[in-house]
Amino acid sequence: MQVFEMTDLGLMSFFLGMEIMQSREEIFICQKKYSREILKKFQMDNCKPTATPMNQKDKFSKEDGTARVDEEKFRSLIGCLLYLTATRPDILHATSILSWFMHCPTKIHMRAAKRILRYIKGTCSFGVKFLKCQDLKLHGFSDSDWGGSIDDMRSTSGFCFNLGSAIFSWSSKKQDIVAQSTTEAEFIAATAGMNQALWLQKLLRDLYMEEEEATEISVDNQAAIAISHNPVFHGKTKHFNIKMYFLREVQKNGEVKLIYCKSENQLADLFTKPLPVDRFEFLRQRIGVCSSSSKEEC
Repeated sequence: MQVFEMTDLGLMSFFLGMEIMQSREEIFICQKKYSREILKKFQMDNCKPTATPMNQKDKFSKEDGTARVDEEKFRSLIGCLLYLTATRPDILHATSILSWFMHCPTKIHMRAAKRILRYIKGTCSFGVKFLKCQDLKLHGFSDSDWGGSIDDMRSTSGFCFNLGSAIFSWSSKKQDIVAQSTTEAEFIAATAGMNQALWLQKLLRDLYMEEEEATEISVDNQAAIAISHNPVFHGKTKHFNIKMYFLREVQKNGEVKLIYCKSENQLADLFTKPLPVDRFEFLRQRIGVCSSSSKEEC
């Protein structure tokens, strides 16, 4: 207000379809009203709920042998779901995968999109809950699948960042090149995560919250971490040397460092692959997605 002419309207409660509930101990952000509008728009407001947004066995391709569906309707549905991911990281991976088929949707793709709506039906009140923390420390998680896309054999990168409680930055995106090994796929994902970490560090500095220590990014592939530290080149890594130099240089400067975490503690799993119910619900709780009425710390 010292720089720009503006009026203080008090605590924000609604912004661009997002509902914000604030108290001294927590902030809860959701899109409950928008979720119900989506269900009503696509005649799914009386559907039967499902426990996860994507079937663990589902594999999608452009030519799956089923009939094409209305492209306009499918694009509209995916567009609505993508906007919902602003407060629902738990549906990001499933929605991201279906967005690959915006120009060639089939009945299988539409059925999968409606499954996401069925999942939303049972979780309309869900959103991201940020709890008050004494020590705010930026921490990231990076993961990938390998060759998850049937059509071009490209992998999916996923990362997320938190500052002590729920995640506030997340991504699930198909990689630009074909990874020739699981290690390379993890390397590409770690590079994307590291770029995001550097940007978030700059943002925190602008908010007078500069990080004193290197930002840690948890990776569940020990080979990728070892190669990022090892200055010796060998044949298996020559094809991704640019990313290797970048990761090594950033870690040498002490800005960001990769650390190992066990696969069961890898939060970014949620953004790279469909998961069984128990694993999905565990990670959903760990990233801070829960119901507005939930009393548990999530």
